[in-house]
Amino acid sequence: MFKKLITYCKNSYEELAHKTTWPSRKDLTHSALIVLTASIIIALVVFAMDKIFQFVMTTVYPG
Repeated sequence: MFKKLITYCKNSYEELAHKTTWPSRKDLTHSALIVLTASIIIALVVFAMDKIFQFVMTTVYPG
C-alpha cells in the first residue's frame, strides 16, 4: 500500500511538472480581470436589489 502511495505521488508530480500546460501571465491577467469585473457587476446588482427591497418594505410597513 505504501508503494502505491509513492507511485501515485511520483505520477502526480510528473504530470504537473511536465505534462500540464500552464496559462501565460497575459492570459491569467485577462481572466482575473474578467472575474473581477463580473464580481463587481453582480455585487452592484445585489446591492441595488437590496435597496429596492428595503424601500418597498419601508413603504409597505412604515415605522
